[in-house]
Amino acid sequence: MQTYLEQAFGKSDVTSPRMRAALREWLDLYYGTPRPGEDPAPRLAALIVGKLCRTVFAEYDARLAPTAGPLWQDSLRTLNAVAKTAVQYALIGGECLLKPVPTGRTLDFVPIRRDCYAPLARDAHGNLLAVGTMETHTRNSTRYALLERRVAGADGLTIETRLFELNGQALGRCVPLSTLEACADLVPQLFLPGVPGVGLAVLRTPLANCVDGSADAVSVYAPAVGLLHALARCEEQLNTEFANGASRVFASEDLLRPDAQGRRTLRDDLFVGLPDDPANIGVTVYSPALREQSYLARKQDLLRGCESLLGLRRGILSETEAEAEPRTATEVAATAVDYDLTIRDLQAMWADAARQAMTLCGALGTLYGLTDRADTPALTIDWGDGVLYDRARVWAEQRDLVDAGLLRPELALAWYYGLPHETEADLRRIRSQFMPKGETT
Repeated sequence: MQTYLEQAFGKSDVTSPRMRAALREWLDLYYGTPRPGEDPAPRLAALIVGKLCRTVFAEYDARLAPTAGPLWQDSLRTLNAVAKTAVQYALIGGECLLKPVPTGRTLDFVPIRRDCYAPLARDAHGNLLAVGTMETHTRNSTRYALLERRVAGADGLTIETRLFELNGQALGRCVPLSTLEACADLVPQLFLPGVPGVGLAVLRTPLANCVDGSADAVSVYAPAVGLLHALARCEEQLNTEFANGASRVFASEDLLRPDAQGRRTLRDDLFVGLPDDPANIGVTVYSPALREQSYLARKQDLLRGCESLLGLRRGILSETEAEAEPRTATEVAATAVDYDLTIRDLQAMWADAARQAMTLCGALGTLYGLTDRADTPALTIDWGDGVLYDRARVWAEQRDLVDAGLLRPELALAWYYGLPHETEADLRRIRSQFMPKGETT
């Protein structure tokens, strides 16, 4: 894709070669691409991503104010439908884009994986200033590449679109967009005033770049890549240990010769033939002792190293009972706190992307005539309880303050239900909806 974009727009990917190689390695680890001397069967990268994503959305609840129009309500539903996929893509590749696509009277959101787009320009904070994407289409056995370049501007977004007829693996001649029915409504260049950035919501993992120190985001398991490869090698060695430890019976070759029908009288996988020698006539059993405990102990040590590097609670990957020494309550609490902070960082990542998506709904909805409101309604996200946060305890404290006359009940209810409470009108709405008639403050 990088070569295609260079030929079409004269722009190249700003990602460094080291980062491109690291991205390929992260994808190989996640999708279980085998390497010589490694067994990818445990799929630890997929395990890490899956566990983190499930925890992030365990008690997720996102809602807009009741006064929000149907555009935002419907768009939030389509956004929530792809939330877990988008977060997993971001955890794997470090970054994921959410592309808003008009569908009827609402906007759908399509997650774009990190290896499916090319950053063409970034600012000092890593924010995208230009990005290139590619879609492939086929018609009558002819393959086409639809290339799109998005450039952020001070006044809005500029989108350039080109359609090429592929010539094998090379980018062939440029053809009109009307060549394909799917591209007939597109124009070669489009300016969208008021659309922020590159018109895409962005998820970026909250990790410092440990590959080349650039502003590019990195995979959530990037710090532990070396340990993940070591674990794959350990698994391969353990498999070899079991294979080599299988019992073998050494027998003279005359015992293994086929009969008249070509059938052998003894199994080849158990019996090993030796040259005919009077000294070797008969059978000898060889069954070496297995050393699996050494390999398993090493495996647990590597798993605990992954947990420490990635900020996971002890026992997420490893077996806690396998630890050589008992751990203090302080050490157990410390790993639990690290894990809670890791989850909070990932939740903040999604919350920021969701608010970007709602802002895009307002800008694009106004341009496409889907809404007459330019302002974006407030998005409220409730993540539930965490290790460092006990919702029941805080609610009990709030009720005690209300009983003591130190807190207005409307404010306590607003906190509990996540309602707006900045104005007197907001408080009147809470009183009328939740508080008994005649209740005063």
